[in-house]
Amino acid sequence: MTGETLATPVPWTARAPGALDTADAFAAVFDAHFGEIHIYVAQRLGPDIAEDIVAETFLTAYRKRAQYDPSRAGVRAWLYGIATNLIGKHRRLEARTLRALGRCGPETDTPGHEEQVAVRVSAQSLRPELAAALAGLDRRDRDVLLLVALAGLSHDEIATALGIPYGTVGSRLSRARKKLRARLGEVRVDG
Repeated sequence: MTGETLATPVPWTARAPGALDTADAFAAVFDAHFGEIHIYVAQRLGPDIAEDIVAETFLTAYRKRAQYDPSRAGVRAWLYGIATNLIGKHRRLEARTLRALGRCGPETDTPGHEEQVAVRVSAQSLRPELAAALAGLDRRDRDVLLLVALAGLSHDEIATALGIPYGTVGSRLSRARKKLRARLGEVRVDG
């Protein structure tokens, strides 16, 4: 095992009141985290595939809810770990999309304000230079960088979500930032 996948959690030995084993408890988790998980996935893979990946994320979480261990990770980090692993399964598509964006540039027609904001921060609207630079990163470095930049996860949460040591998060993030700076040179990446 490479340490890249979320380790299989140990089943709970004593379930706390309000554990994820009731429909209401899981519904509350879904309601609390669906939006941010969807935004993260849409920013990584685009809105077209986001619905499927987020649905699969919550289906996987529901199926594995008995294995969720709150002493190992918060629900938020656990869900981001599942989503990131599913994104990893689509990483070739992600890299291909980012390379294509690097050649084509951002999409210009966006109907409403909400969609305009979502598109503006999504992978489909990244400047071509940034998209190409992101596509050139190693998948493991890109995952860490985008969990920080798009999901706002802490180093602890990323370590838990990806099943990697805390120190590895920092080194991958540093390496990703260094490579992006080198590839982007003096290109401004702010909106």
